[in-house]
Amino acid sequence: MRGYSRHRVHSSASTFVGEGSVGGRLLDLRGYPGLVAGAGRVRGEVYRLDDPELLPVLDREEGYNFERRRAIVTLANGRRAGAWIYRYRGPQNRAVPIPDGDYRRVHPRPA
Repeated sequence: MRGYSRHRVHSSASTFVGEGSVGGRLLDLRGYPGLVAGAGRVRGEVYRLDDPELLPVLDREEGYNFERRRAIVTLANGRRAGAWIYRYRGPQNRAVPIPDGDYRRVHPRPA
C-alpha cells in the first residue's frame, strides 16, 4: 500500500487503480499484513501492472509464506475486477486478527 515499505517495489512500474476489498480474514503478522481464507472482507489497494516482468519480482518480495492467486476484488465504486492477490500460508500462532480487515486503520503509519 502507498506509504508502506514494500510499495517501493512496484511504484515505478504500476498504476494505482483505487481502493478495493476481497473476501477473507486479515492477520497482523507483526510488521506486515497477511490475508487468509475466512468470512469477512479485507481492504487494500488495486494496481495495474505496467510491466508483466514485475510479477516474479513481487513473488520474491512477498516470500515463500505467501502464494499469488487470482481473485475477484470489489473496487470502492462497486465495480468488480479480476486481480492477483497474495494469500498468507505460513504459521499463524503469533498472528493477531484484524477483525475489520483494515490494516491501515490498525497501523496508520508505515511500519
